[in-house]
Amino acid sequence: MGTLYVVATPLGNLEDITLRALRVLKEVDWIAAEDTRHTRKLLTHYGIRTPLTAYHDWIEREKAPHLVERLRAGENGALVSDAGTPGLSDPGFHLVRSAWAAGVKVVPVPGPSAVVAALSVAGLPAQRFVFEGFLPNRSSARRARLRELAEEKRTLVFFESTRRLLPTLKDLAEIWGERTVVIARELTKQFEEFLRGTPTELLGELAERGTPLKGEVTIVAEGARADVAASPPSDWERAFAELRARGVSLRDAARQIAENYGVPRRQVYHYGLRRG
Repeated sequence: MGTLYVVATPLGNLEDITLRALRVLKEVDWIAAEDTRHTRKLLTHYGIRTPLTAYHDWIEREKAPHLVERLRAGENGALVSDAGTPGLSDPGFHLVRSAWAAGVKVVPVPGPSAVVAALSVAGLPAQRFVFEGFLPNRSSARRARLRELAEEKRTLVFFESTRRLLPTLKDLAEIWGERTVVIARELTKQFEEFLRGTPTELLGELAERGTPLKGEVTIVAEGARADVAASPPSDWERAFAELRARGVSLRDAARQIAENYGVPRRQVYHYGLRRG
């Protein structure tokens, strides 16, 4: 049988590729690429003439068995995505799983990863972290997922489109409150940029620019603080829980607690959102 190599490729800067990756891409019989046009630019830059075959989201399930048969027949293949490491929010899962099931050897050729690159410069704890991929497109589903993650203490990493960045930051501000968030945009590319602050601060900074951001975005967010999460409920938190248990709406409960306990209404409202 042949071997399937899972090869990490540059996020943007073509110099960010390992010598081993270049050798493997030259020596294999074929390269399965998310976008053959994109990968061809990389291969042309390094003078690599290995045949390309398309392997993107729409054809992944149908294409995997065909590629596995070629591997079983003795061919060696490489799997690449448009940028970074295949399988991380990119096509690859079905091919790798099918290769394992068929007894084909699967070999990683590690290299660039937007997740690791963003974490390394975020200035947030990275000993333990959670990668969530892309948050849901729909606002209601996105907000529901953020509520589920509100008490997660580990650092969180997301991918996001610049089109949804502002709505996502607004949701983070409302549901998670003011914790540190880092926006890593266009990693390793010409217009690479890092923005760091609370969701509210970042919304203000982006509003001042007046023009929407473009490019690829990775978000690194501070996890829930252990001391806050572990502290016993205060008097107003207990009163808030009782109001909600009696069927009082979130808005009315926040108003009553703010009036009776002198706690900022917005703080109470965010507290309620985090608890669903």
